Amino acid sequence: VQLQASGGGLVQAGGSLRLSCAASGRTFSSYVVGWFRQAPGKEREFVAAIRRSYHTYYADSKKGRFAISRDNAKNTVYLQMNSLKPEDTAVYYCAADQSIIISSMTSFQYYDYWGQGTLVTVSS
Repeated sequence: VQLQASGGGLVQAGGSLRLSCAASGRTFSSYVVGWFRQAPGKEREFVAAIRRSYHTYYADSKKGRFAISRDNAKNTVYLQMNSLKPEDTAVYYCAADQSIIISSMTSFQYYDYWGQGTLVTVSS
């Protein structure tokens, strides 16, 4: 499967953005899709993930501000980000895997497919 992340940009603190992860492949609905982010000089960190069952998982610090969803008819997963803070500035990546287990979903090492990343910049 090939992934294409989009929707990043420059936004003021307190603003919102919606990222999209568009995928090719007929079996996309069977994939777990995760969002990760990486700020300059920092490790890639987990943001959110969604399973084929539509169950969602979030990093504790993102709960309440971020929402992940999927539209299998469009082969797309979204990340709605609200109340953005300057510390949310990072390159955001979507990733997918068909066989990842729940306990591994927060670890980027277990995802086989990655999009190219989209830059989110939050100004203060």
